[in-house]
Amino acid sequence: MGFLAIADEVAEGETHALDLAVLRALRVEGRPQTLVGPDWLHVAAVDVTALGSVAVLSLIILLAFALLASLRRWGEGVLLLAGAVGGVSISQGLKLVFGRERPDMAYRAVEAVNASFPSGHAMLSAVVFLTLGVLTARFADRRRVKVLAISAAVLLSLLVGASRVYLGVHWASDVLAGWCVGGAWAMACWLLAYLVRRRLKPPSALDAT
Repeated sequence: MGFLAIADEVAEGETHALDLAVLRALRVEGRPQTLVGPDWLHVAAVDVTALGSVAVLSLIILLAFALLASLRRWGEGVLLLAGAVGGVSISQGLKLVFGRERPDMAYRAVEAVNASFPSGHAMLSAVVFLTLGVLTARFADRRRVKVLAISAAVLLSLLVGASRVYLGVHWASDVLAGWCVGGAWAMACWLLAYLVRRRLKPPSALDAT
């Protein structure tokens, strides 16, 4: 619902003024190519934004799948792969539908390709990190470990999305929409996996749980 609301506003151009104000607030006044903040923050933002790239997320997914496969947790491995592949497909499809232009080149601190809405980095990082967080929480016995896993996943997703706006390659509404649709897709995958697991589990096992 959040994504649909944002998409409707973006399609009507209602978010442009706020998006531009946010972008300008992150630049030195009168110098759109100069980021606010110290140099170390600029470098850190570039490092953080790379965590949401297809290359880095693909490596994380492959390593996580290999670990799950070695533990013979095929269901969790398939869930991770399906969520990631589906997320990429949804992201690219939505970009083609909306075809929104990215911020002007003067604001961009890094290179970026394809359309702007929704943010693929924000969406895919939400899908992958939240799924990994939930899987880690399932394996953990202690409550504080579960909380830490989920909190870390949310924090990473937020940092990746925020870095996209800070570096000027996305409008704020792009990132908000990416978080919304990424979270929704991740939850849909979890729900489907839960329903399949309950359907395949013997009645005696269900009674025991």
